Formats: sequence, C-alpha cells, structure tokens
Amino acid sequence: MDGNVNSANLTKKDVRATTAEKLKGMLRDIDASSAAGAKNGFCARSRIESLFDAGTFSEIGAYVRRKNYDDEFEGVICGYGAVNGTLVFAFSQDSSRMKGAFDEMHAKKIASLYSSAIKNGAPVVGIFDSCGAIVYDGVSALAGYGLLMKCVSDASGVIPQIAVIPGVCAGSAATVAAMFDVVVTVKDKTSLYVNSPFLLGDKTATAEYAAENGMSAFTAAEEAEAYGFVRTLVDMLPSNNAEGVVEVAANDDLNRKVDVKSIVSADGYDMKDVLGLIGDGCKFTELYADYAPEIVVGFTSFGNILSGVVANQPKIENGTLTAKAARKAAKFVSMCDSFGIPVVTLVDTMGLDTTEASANAPYASELSRLAMAYTSSENAKVTVVLGKAYGAAYTLMGSKSIGADVALALDSAAISVLPPDSAVAFLWNDKVGGSDPKAAREELEAQWKEMCASPVDAAEKGEIDDIIDGIELRQRICASVSMLASKSEIYPDRRHVVFPL
Repeated sequence: MDGNVNSANLTKKDVRATTAEKLKGMLRDIDASSAAGAKNGFCARSRIESLFDAGTFSEIGAYVRRKNYDDEFEGVICGYGAVNGTLVFAFSQDSSRMKGAFDEMHAKKIASLYSSAIKNGAPVVGIFDSCGAIVYDGVSALAGYGLLMKCVSDASGVIPQIAVIPGVCAGSAATVAAMFDVVVTVKDKTSLYVNSPFLLGDKTATAEYAAENGMSAFTAAEEAEAYGFVRTLVDMLPSNNAEGVVEVAANDDLNRKVDVKSIVSADGYDMKDVLGLIGDGCKFTELYADYAPEIVVGFTSFGNILSGVVANQPKIENGTLTAKAARKAAKFVSMCDSFGIPVVTLVDTMGLDTTEASANAPYASELSRLAMAYTSSENAKVTVVLGKAYGAAYTLMGSKSIGADVALALDSAAISVLPPDSAVAFLWNDKVGGSDPKAAREELEAQWKEMCASPVDAAEKGEIDDIIDGIELRQRICASVSMLASKSEIYPDRRHVVFPL
C-alpha cells in the first residue's frame, strides 16, 4: 500500500502493519475531509489552532483508536500550546469522526490531558461538539462520562476550566460542560441540552436559552469571536490557584479622578457607566450579562491588579437582590476566591425581592448561598456603597460584618434597615397629618434619610471604614486592592518574640 491510506478500507491487520508515515497520512486525510465538510469554516483542528498562538500547538495521543473500531481514530483532538504566551491544555471534539461519538477511549484521552494540565498548573479549554455516546458501548460509555466528570471535578478550583460549545453538547456532555468555570456559546450554532429538544422544544437548546438561564457566561455572535473571548479570559485569569495575584499591564493613573456623582445621583442609572470609568483603562469584561441583569459581574483591574466585580444594577428593578441575582453573585464570588482574585462589590439596591418569583426559588436558600460565598472566601474583598443599601441586602452584599476587608461609602449613600418611605409608614405614620399629608410625609422621609440612613451612623459603628467623595472612588479602590494584594488568612509562623533591649 503506497501513499496515504484510506482508514475506512483498512483491516485490523493492515492497521497494525502501517508505518508511522502512513499513520500521519491517514490523519492528514481525516483532517482534510473534516475541513472540507466544515460548516462556517471551522473543523476540530482549525478550532484548536484558532485558540492557540500560531505554531505553538502540540498534539498528544494523536493515534489513539476507538475501542472495537480499529479503523477509526478517536474523535477528539488533545494537546497543549501557548495562548498569549501562557501554557494552556485543550481538547476539541471532532464531529467528522463518527459524529464525535463519545466512548471509553475518548474519555481516557481527555483524562490524560487533564493529568498533564494539573501537574503543570495550566488551564484547560474544552471545545464540545459531539452527538453523544454509541448506544452499543453500553456501560463503558457511561463509565467514560463518569471518568470525565471526575477529572473536571478534581480540577475545579485548582486550574481554570473554560468550555466552548460551537456545536452539539448533549446529555451527559452538557452536565460535564456545566461543571466548567466558564461556558462560552455561539449564536445560531450552539445546541446545548440534557433532554432532547425534540421533547421540549427547539428553543430550549439554543445559545440564547443557555444565556438566559445562567448556563452560558458569554454568547459570541460568531465562532471566531468565541475563541477571541477565551483568549482574553486566559490572558486575565491566573493559571492555577497557587499563582497568586495577577498583575495586568494597564498603564493607567491610580489617582485618576472620576466623575461618579453625576452618574449615581440619577435614579435608575446604569452601573456599567460607573464600571466604564473606574477600572484601569476604563475596561470591564462582563460575564452572564443575560442572566439576572439586576446584578452585574465581571473582571477589570484596579491599579494593575486583576479584580472581580459584583455590582447591583439600579437600571434593572432598582438593583433588587433577587434569587437569581444572589445565585449569580455567589457563583462569581466563589470562582474568584478559588483563584485568589480580589472582589470589589459596588452596592446600590432597594433591598430584597418581594415578588412571588423569588419566594418560590426558594429565596432563603439562594440568599444563604450568597452569604456563605462571602463569609467563606479568603480572597481580598473591598465593598463600596454607592447609593441605596437597605435591609438585609446591605448585609448580604459584601458588608464588613460578612467579610469585607475594607468597606467604604460615598457621602451621598443611604444605609438603613428600611427604605425611608417604608420606615415612615411603619414607625412615624402617626406624625403624618396637617393640611398637606403628602408634603408632611415627604418631609418625614427626608428626615429619616438624614437621621437614620446616613453613612455616618454606619461609620460610627465601625461598619464603614471611610466616607468618601465620588471623585476619589477609583483612587480609594486601587489603594485598597493594592494594600490587600498579599493578604493571607493563615497567621505566619514565628520562631519566638523579639525581646526588648
């Protein structure tokens, strides 16, 4: 047999007899066929090459074959390379090889990649595109999914894991993808589901549906944008949980003044306008934008230090802390803590949600999840009250008592057990009277805000470290994050005290 060999025509004996050069030829044929049949110009290999810096990708396990299918190479490409100079491991399922069918060897090949990634403390990017397992493989396919789930679970909180879904990700594979730290989907290309959309409706498998339900952190308009976003994330995130604080070359003035008051003084302002001012280079990378938009989470840097941001969104439902908002914030705070990323919390909320939607969540469980995320995290935490902070929402949004290392408030902030209108109705309603009850009520509400909702009261009780002017917001956040950069919850060992002379 001369030249390249068509794997479909090989017998078991022929396969074992092929030379290394012929094996390479077989893979080239498969890649060429995959590229020729690719939709929108992307096949398994071009996807993985789009992720890595040019010329840096090295494949591992290239010649692994399917068990009981000696004429078929395993339908997943695995390897490592550089992403913006950072070592990254990745796998890309090849839907052109038996539709990317998942089996025991498929799982073992990815498990081997995970072993190397953890040993080297490097992130893993998984590109999912498979129609599922071969039914005839039986329990061995189920065990393969179990092995993959264990690999992802063992790596969780140790190395960053990013899933990209440019094709089909169904059944147990969807469960695996959901275990990753961040999931990226592609509009009109992603098909993500546990139960078949044939049973539940086509809309349940779309990228939009995944984003609205919190499965997808980012929905790319095109597949190329998805890999660009992954490269941005890898460039920001630490490679592992032992790397420490990530320094970003932002080249921005730490003492740059920001006109925040003109924004936060307006009712229903957009928190993203604030975030677009205070971060280094006025840059902010948002995650989960379409899920619980009443709260905003994402990454920026303050004083060249990568930081996570959790912020109420007054533009949506007055920044109310809903059940979904609490879940979203808890997930993000927990992820940041896993990799030692500081969290800056910006508070402006009318309080807890009183609608039936949150009550049926169940609400208490979601709020407790948020409380535990803040109280159990050991990363640096800075909280600033920009506007309203009423009731239990003030406590839960990273307050001093729940774990903030530094707590600040703008001089125009309002911190209170109850909103002024509720407080007057509940406590001072007997004072409302006269010829103009409406004017009397408004005057009493103003008194409550001045006497009982001022940040001064919180500062006097040690719950706010300093009351600041909006113009110095960026400066104070940068100073706080920088001061906390080397924070450790472990008390350092000492040999003995130093005696006085």
